[in-house]
Amino acid sequence: FGISPLFAVVLATSFFTVRGLPVTHPLRSFAAFIMALRRVFSQLPALARGAAISTVRNASASPVAPTGFRAPSMGFTSQQSRSYAHVIINQHRDTEFNKESLPWDFTPDNMKLIDACMAKYPANYKQSAMIPMLDIAQQQNEGWIPVSAMNRIAEILGVANMRVYEVATFYSMFNRQPVGKYHVMICGTTPCMVRGSQKIEKALEEHLGIKKWGTTDDGMFTLGEMECMGCCVNAPMVVVADYTGGTEGYTYNYYEDLTPDSARNVIDTLRKGEKPRVGSQTRDKAEPHTGQTSLLEPPTGPYCRDLTDA
Repeated sequence: FGISPLFAVVLATSFFTVRGLPVTHPLRSFAAFIMALRRVFSQLPALARGAAISTVRNASASPVAPTGFRAPSMGFTSQQSRSYAHVIINQHRDTEFNKESLPWDFTPDNMKLIDACMAKYPANYKQSAMIPMLDIAQQQNEGWIPVSAMNRIAEILGVANMRVYEVATFYSMFNRQPVGKYHVMICGTTPCMVRGSQKIEKALEEHLGIKKWGTTDDGMFTLGEMECMGCCVNAPMVVVADYTGGTEGYTYNYYEDLTPDSARNVIDTLRKGEKPRVGSQTRDKAEPHTGQTSLLEPPTGPYCRDLTDA
């Protein structure tokens, strides 16, 4: 690999000891010399991997937008022919609908929510309200957060704009490109994959006529992916963020125990403006398909409030 004996000698002299004493001459211990060579060669694969990772990171940070990308976990490549909810690079690119010069502010009703949220924190820690504020902004703005909304949040909190950008680009639930009125996210984590989430994804792609990360032409649906949402016992599942009602009517509902047919039915019901059954599509609760094996008698209490119509 082009490693000269002199280089190995320097390594042996600099980093290795024999019986606790510094090696002051390479010929003093042939064993130390061999150890140096062995360790150098053993580190070559790790160095090569590090160089490869660095190359990928530099490529991803390039200002040149890729013509296509590979979805993180479901394995297909799709072209960036339309706006995607999940942006592969974190750089902001000005567009006609998303640039700093466009005015943006919270509605009076949402400002009341902002004030109530900030009141929960000491004055010198009001930036702790940043994530709830981003959430409210996204709900108000039909499911995505423009850069001017981030700047407004920074202004309210008295922090640099970059502090808000850092948070908005870190958390995948914040969309920085427009999404559909219904943002449908398929769980792609292992339990759902084992239970058939790939079939659900394929069925919804075909039913909606889009690929994952895409939005339908009528602007109704965006198909995405979310990692584990805690419904492994009722896998596979999707979650739908419903932005049709603004902040006041915003919902974020789980649809579980899906099959390709029941997943398509959820989409059709939403398209009609109706409300699909929330939760498991086949069971009343998280239980084995053969029925309950525990809690077979009414518990002794204390009892929770009635959640039947919640």
